[in-house]
Amino acid sequence: MNYNPFDYLTDEYEAWFIRNKVLFQSELLALKQVVPVDKTGVEIGIGSGIFAEPLGIRFGIDPSEKMLEYSRERGLEVQNGVAENLPYENESFDFAVFITSICFVDNPNLALQEAHRILKSGGEIIVAILDKETQFGRFLENNKKKSQFYKYARFFSVSEISELLEKNNFRITQTVQTLEDPAIQRIETPVKGYGKGSFVVLKGVRQDFKSKD
Repeated sequence: MNYNPFDYLTDEYEAWFIRNKVLFQSELLALKQVVPVDKTGVEIGIGSGIFAEPLGIRFGIDPSEKMLEYSRERGLEVQNGVAENLPYENESFDFAVFITSICFVDNPNLALQEAHRILKSGGEIIVAILDKETQFGRFLENNKKKSQFYKYARFFSVSEISELLEKNNFRITQTVQTLEDPAIQRIETPVKGYGKGSFVVLKGVRQDFKSKD
């Protein structure tokens, strides 16, 4: 992404989560159902660290230096970088997380290849998206040109992310959804599956590369 809106909208990004605390807490609940505890993980597209901190994720990369300033203030160990060229050694982490960040990645396929590379054998990948096939997802897609944050985003469906994960040797083990009604004024309890909640979290496990013979 040549133009990165998060370099210029860092304060607005943080303020959004304060204004929309119910949505944020609903998303966190869904993520907490799948993010491992007491394991070493990395968030790819960590941004300001607003998710990583409560999820106990210590490491992360992001292309926006302004966002990383917030992450460092939260005590996180972050580096400037892109998902397609991760600055980590092979098999460095127990799990890797994309929290809506995959919709801003130039090459999602290469990003998932890199995630596979840095995960240990049997490591887990977690991808959270705003499902474009839900009512709220369609609203975001139809109005993204008006949005400061989503103007350059590419929204995915669950089936598209599933296909990408399987193509890059991840076996999906769990799917969780929340925000069936984003206008609701109370924190939603996440449920299994997808199709109703606009915020969907997919979890997969790293498989060995398949032989091309």
